[in-house]
Amino acid sequence: MKLKKKKRIRLADVLIMLFFILLAIITIYPFYYVLIMSLANAVATSKHVPYILPYVFDVTGYITIFEDLSFYRSLGVTLFVTIVGVAINMTLSIMGAYALSKKSLIGRNIFLYLILFTMLFSGGLVPGYLNIKNLGLVNSIWAMIVPTALSTYYMIIMKNYFISLPESLEEAARIDGANSFVILVKIIIPISMPFVATFALFYAVERWNEWYNALLYINQKRLQPLQIYLRELLVSMNNQLASQAQTMMSQTQKVLSSTVQMSCIIVTMVPILCVYPFVQKHFVKGIMIGGIKE
Repeated sequence: MKLKKKKRIRLADVLIMLFFILLAIITIYPFYYVLIMSLANAVATSKHVPYILPYVFDVTGYITIFEDLSFYRSLGVTLFVTIVGVAINMTLSIMGAYALSKKSLIGRNIFLYLILFTMLFSGGLVPGYLNIKNLGLVNSIWAMIVPTALSTYYMIIMKNYFISLPESLEEAARIDGANSFVILVKIIIPISMPFVATFALFYAVERWNEWYNALLYINQKRLQPLQIYLRELLVSMNNQLASQAQTMMSQTQKVLSSTVQMSCIIVTMVPILCVYPFVQKHFVKGIMIGGIKE
């Protein structure tokens, strides 16, 4: 009886592992397909579509992107928006959440209602543009940072987490003469680092993929972020193909355009994928904390 029970358990484990392996393949393969298509030769791909490995390796798509000096300018803009934007996001979110977590804050409920109101209602596109214009941020790199300087949704989640921390930590620090700022910087943030790293990653992904505010408020090419640059590159290539007669357009040209598209996707993905391993440990802990704390 015991042997049969062990065999059943092992069989169940094998079936569960096979299920998750299959699920992982289904999830990962689309990204892998984009990678091999970005490395495939246009002529060979027009005849045989690769599914496992490219028939002929070719980096023409990446050369098309990297040989353009505008790419590096846009990359610099995106890096600035990501680094400075995340720093501002986290500073405002943490300080706002910590202040709202204190029941002794005068007008705390009023502030919370005002914050919730902004999550439900907005001024609209035209008033928002006029506001940015009156602030003098049109055609400024800060137009991609200031409008999204604070996520009220993330701040409320942080506030709920700070409330769950034991009050004895702050009481002990205050007895030693620490003020609120010292407590936040030297006690609250260090013990909340997994939680903080999780939201820093969320903010970083949003900043890296910034395009909407740039599309609305930026007209100068020197200030265009990476996403807008790659979009214009694809639009330019598609327009060049569309300008040719349909009968004159070869299959190779179509595949080359697709190769550049896949290369653009990889270029935008790689930086975030490189950052993720460094915050994975904190990210997993932060997710677990968010699931356990009330």
